[in-house]
Amino acid sequence: MPTTFNVNGNPVTLDVDPDMPLLWALRDHLKLTGTKYGCGIAQCGSCTVMLDGFAARSCVTTVGDVAGSQVQTIEGVESAAARAVQQAWTTLNVAQCGYCQSGQVLVATELLENTPKPTDEEIDAAMGANICRCATYARIRKGVRAASDSLEA
Repeated sequence: MPTTFNVNGNPVTLDVDPDMPLLWALRDHLKLTGTKYGCGIAQCGSCTVMLDGFAARSCVTTVGDVAGSQVQTIEGVESAAARAVQQAWTTLNVAQCGYCQSGQVLVATELLENTPKPTDEEIDAAMGANICRCATYARIRKGVRAASDSLEA
C-alpha cells in the first residue's frame, strides 16, 4: 500500500514496505543521500531528519510512521536558524570528516528554533545525543554559539 508524505516541501508517494526505515526510503528511493547511516539503532544521530518540526532518527522511524507528515532532510531544511547554523559551520570549519554533520546541523537547528539563546549546558545536552567520531564537540558548541549570536544580530 503506497504511503504519502511530504519531503522538503514536496509531496511524495512511495510504494514500499511500510516497515522500511525512513532512512532507506530517503536514500535509496528518493536519492537524498545527505542523511547518513551510522549505527542503525538511533544511538549516533547521523540519520537525523526533521519530522513535523522535531529532530527524529530516520533509522528507526518507518515509512508507515511518517504517513501524512512533513519530513525535512539536510537538503531541504530552511529556516533562519538552519541558515545561521550552516553559515557558522562553514565559517568556523566545524566539520572534520563531515559524516555526522547533517545530523549535527539538524539537531543544532532544532535547538536554536526552540531555545534561541542556549547556555553551554543546554548546547551540550541537546548535542550530546549525536556522536562525532572525530570528536569535534568543542567546535560544534562554538558553532551553535556563533549561530545563536548571529540570530540575535
